[in-house]
Amino acid sequence: MPCVSVVVPVYNVEDYLEKCLRSILTQTYSDLEVLLIDDGSTDRSGGLCEELAQTDPRVRVIHQENQGLGGARNTGIEAAQGEWILFLDSDDWLEADLIADSLEAAERAGADMVVPAFRTVDETGRELAVMREDLPENTGLALAQHPQLLLMSPCAWGRLYRTRLFRDSGLRYPPRAWYEDLRTTFKLLPLAERVVAIPTVGVNYLQRAGSIMNSRNLARNVEILEALEDLLDWYQKRGLLDQYRPELEYLALFHGYLTASVRVLRADPQSPLLEEFAGWLRQRFPDYRSSKYLPRLGRKRRLLFRLLEHRQYRAIRLLFRLKG
Repeated sequence: MPCVSVVVPVYNVEDYLEKCLRSILTQTYSDLEVLLIDDGSTDRSGGLCEELAQTDPRVRVIHQENQGLGGARNTGIEAAQGEWILFLDSDDWLEADLIADSLEAAERAGADMVVPAFRTVDETGRELAVMREDLPENTGLALAQHPQLLLMSPCAWGRLYRTRLFRDSGLRYPPRAWYEDLRTTFKLLPLAERVVAIPTVGVNYLQRAGSIMNSRNLARNVEILEALEDLLDWYQKRGLLDQYRPELEYLALFHGYLTASVRVLRADPQSPLLEEFAGWLRQRFPDYRSSKYLPRLGRKRRLLFRLLEHRQYRAIRLLFRLKG
């Protein structure tokens, strides 16, 4: 039985950590090590990590100065002893069969990465939505034959990775950066022999109340463009940019223009970032309006896209107010 290292970055989550850890330790697959990376917490989280570690010998605690989510994951990668690694944010929790189902699928498909479904939940645990990737399930997929892998969510958590993907390549998450997953997940795909998507709903992803963008950190949304530039540069240096240009174009359109613009304008419809997002996309991918992947947006996002193109920001804000 291969060992799975579960890496949990911990920062000021004393109200959520115990539930998160319990969901790992009660997995039906038991050959685990759990690495709690206390990333300079200023509440009781660091001490709580130590207390919880006393309840199960599979738990190890590492304390460090704050390096952000990416830096905490990197510490976990360096310390991991398992053949496989799984990241979990400390306010989320797993379903009991996730690791067992993921390992079984990986072995069956000869995969280096396993992508389960996940559900979003509110603070009462109420299900808001179930998110599945638009990929063939239970089938080993290589990026060269299935470039649509690049269209999946960039989230790092809840997926199972062969540890050697990080060790052999030297890939790490950028510390103290936003969109650290976007900068990293899509670099792993060309390195993985196969990726397998499974129908198991494995992670409960908590959407905390009051998490809408505020003016204090609004400006940091520009980091989405830095993340995309970093990704495009990585593909360019490896001679892969032209091969995967349609997919990378859609990534830029979806994450760097549509999603980022909506996030910002809901907080400040006068923000200069809105024109910066649009200008960057026009410069990098001048033919983005002809993307073959536009139908993937679906009816509601296509409407948002059209409104953005015509700078109908008030109409977008009204739509979200009506939606509640």
